[in-house]
Amino acid sequence: VQLQASGGGLVQPGGSLRLSCAASGFTLEQNAVAWFRQAPGKEREGIACINNQGTSFYYLDSVKGRFTVSRDFAKNMVYLQMNSLTLEDTDIYYCATRSYFCSGIPGEYPYWGQGTQVTVSS
Repeated sequence: VQLQASGGGLVQPGGSLRLSCAASGFTLEQNAVAWFRQAPGKEREGIACINNQGTSFYYLDSVKGRFTVSRDFAKNMVYLQMNSLTLEDTDIYYCATRSYFCSGIPGEYPYWGQGTQVTVSS
């Protein structure tokens, strides 16, 4: 069972990135998938989540209207499209998964990807 987050990089303010979360060894079909981010010395915060059916979504207020979470059942992938990026979006981004429903509590996710660095800088 493995999750792998990718797609991070360096982008200018106002730019866009799309993060990907790939699952191997299991199917995400019955799982909610969330994106968290964490800066050094800060707690990990949940920023977006999509439920198992792809019908329910959660977004942190600061990313609403800018970030979109989606999933591709056929490819066993979940994506986070990030637009209008700001300096405050600089963090390490993680994907995580749990059964069925979203949760904002990191401890309720048993499986995590390794993180991908997003740096917004001019």
